[in-house]
Amino acid sequence: MINRIRDIRRQKNMTLADVALACDPPTTAQTIGRLETGMRNLSLVWMNRIAAALQVEPETLLRSEGAEPARLVATLGTKGAEALKKPVDAVLPNDLSADAPWVVVSVDAAVGEYREGDQLWLRQHRPEEATDLLNRDVLAPMPGGRFAFGRLIEGSAQTVTLLPPAAGKSPVAVEQPAWLAVAEMLVRKL
Repeated sequence: MINRIRDIRRQKNMTLADVALACDPPTTAQTIGRLETGMRNLSLVWMNRIAAALQVEPETLLRSEGAEPARLVATLGTKGAEALKKPVDAVLPNDLSADAPWVVVSVDAAVGEYREGDQLWLRQHRPEEATDLLNRDVLAPMPGGRFAFGRLIEGSAQTVTLLPPAAGKSPVAVEQPAWLAVAEMLVRKL
């Protein structure tokens, strides 16, 4: 098994020192460096500590030697595509953040800025967090197994108001939603 500590740490824009301080109890950057390079054995205890510091599931830190992962090979900026000095494993977004469950909505017909075939990946939040989600695209469960989706324009733990993405639609009020899910990632085939 090969560990992906360095790849995950870099994708989260953390230094060795950041991870060392986030460990409980804190450790040294040198120790984290030795663990991620394999100079020191990655025990189960260390796996759990580092996974908690990186806010990922412990199994995310490992990959099989036989499975070839997707690789992050370049960055795209104003100067065009630039190669990374050293390619790294691309870690799936759901592996990078284990703090709340994901829900996914597939788009069957173009509506607003979304195209047919798109997938929206949304992260669940408590209704009490509604004011923090204002002006974001949100999915809210309704009675009878239905859902409301749209831009959150008003919100409290008791009622949220969503503006649907389709033109000319009236705002939808959802009373006491069990949860809210905010759109965090759009997957679109090219």
